[in-house]
Amino acid sequence: MKLNIALLAGDGIGPEVIEQAVKVCEVIATKYNHEINWNPALAGAAAIEDCGDPYPDSTHKICKSSDAILFGAIGHPKYDNDPTAKVRPEQGLLKMRKKLGLFANVRPTFTFPSLLDKSPLKRERIEGVDFVILRELISGIYFGEKGRRDNGDTAFDTCVYTKSEVQRIAKKGFELAMMRSKKLCCVDKANVMETSRLWRETIQAMEKDYPEVKVSYEFVDAVAMRLIQWPHSYDVLVTENLFGDFLTDEASVISGSMGLMPSASIGSDIGLFEPIHGSYPQAAGLNIANPMAAVLSAAMMFESFGLTKESDAIRKVVNKALEEGIVTVDLAFGGESYGTKEVGTWLAENV
Repeated sequence: MKLNIALLAGDGIGPEVIEQAVKVCEVIATKYNHEINWNPALAGAAAIEDCGDPYPDSTHKICKSSDAILFGAIGHPKYDNDPTAKVRPEQGLLKMRKKLGLFANVRPTFTFPSLLDKSPLKRERIEGVDFVILRELISGIYFGEKGRRDNGDTAFDTCVYTKSEVQRIAKKGFELAMMRSKKLCCVDKANVMETSRLWRETIQAMEKDYPEVKVSYEFVDAVAMRLIQWPHSYDVLVTENLFGDFLTDEASVISGSMGLMPSASIGSDIGLFEPIHGSYPQAAGLNIANPMAAVLSAAMMFESFGLTKESDAIRKVVNKALEEGIVTVDLAFGGESYGTKEVGTWLAENV
């Protein structure tokens, strides 16, 4: 198969972890007789420095003409520490999601047998955990009207959802549940928020189209607690943008490190695949960032093309590295650790 992949390394540790993911992808392509054409493009702070736009038209053009996007991270302290900045790296990520129609963020949460005793949670709570959070990505409070009034002393952010926006991501949730354990949890705050009541009534109306799926409805604060207490009770969770942002980061600690969790952002035409850990600027250039989430994101990318042998090979070699202790400092827990490049090279050589 010939694949055209947009490569958006981004900021911070993004270029370092993406470099390792590319190493592994190239070996996979050779082993399974594929050809990958990488199309690099700028996004985030790197793009602001280059042209003043965190998601320039040139990058959008490359993304639109590619089969998928492999993405690193966006964010830089220069902008984080300046509340008056008019242009921010994160605006590029929101713009990219909106322009590409990437309305569903798919974040799996699972555990690794060799790391069960390294998680902050007890082994018996997390062994065998395997659930997916579907986060709506291009609407809600992040995209609603926002601003200041009263000479800047009052600020507002507006959360808006339409029925069709809820339906399209709920459909993805039902379809995913049908492929898994036929359990779907709608996460909302319907006791307080009108948008949550729309979410709940819309999903309730869709239940009849998926009679085999058992649907539950839970408030987001309760789910935040139960993800830690009883993570086994969940399989597929679907929720709005803000709630999903918080819950997916919370869920990532179950595995033992944010540096292990991949994600996909999907729409109708193209998928974007990225590690969930962010730009981690404090580690940039130090060769200590964990590349495994980026590598596992590449596995999700191959899987999206129906290339399951390829994705399974990547997951297998990551598990092998964890079992043999070929890990960066975040997973070494005081023992021997390896650099970002060394881990990436080991994974590529052992596929």
